[in-house]
Amino acid sequence: MKRSKRFNNTLLLIMIRPYKQTDKEHLLKVFNLNVPKSFDKNEIKDFEEYLEQKAETYLTVEVDNTIVGGTGYYVNEEDKSGRITWVFFDPNYSGQGLGKQSVDYCLNVLSKDKRVEKFIVTTSQLAYKFFEKFGYSNTRIEKNYWGEGLDLYEMEKLNM
Repeated sequence: MKRSKRFNNTLLLIMIRPYKQTDKEHLLKVFNLNVPKSFDKNEIKDFEEYLEQKAETYLTVEVDNTIVGGTGYYVNEEDKSGRITWVFFDPNYSGQGLGKQSVDYCLNVLSKDKRVEKFIVTTSQLAYKFFEKFGYSNTRIEKNYWGEGLDLYEMEKLNM
């Protein structure tokens, strides 16, 4: 999906596309720009494991042909949920609507899947308000779950 967006009087070309193995190194660099503020350093292994197991459900986000982040999604058949995961961007691109566009894209894909009855996201106290804008509500909070000072906020909404 390609879009153009004006930000600070500059027209940006935004592309949300399927992840490719060659994106991994760039995404790991962007991920590390978010450590320790948004992610614990130990989570990098979990992210790499996700890319190995569910690469077909990860999206790479580019701005003007530069990888600036990504977003993942998958279906958990056990609890009939569509899950959004590993949403992160280069902090220099904050406030440009990239998170909203990529989450909207994932929710659109997941909402069409007949196996999905609800949407679940696990995030932290730093991002839960972002997901509230999509209609998610907190179902569980656990202190220091992700790492010291990074609490788990498990959130859910129904697929209507």
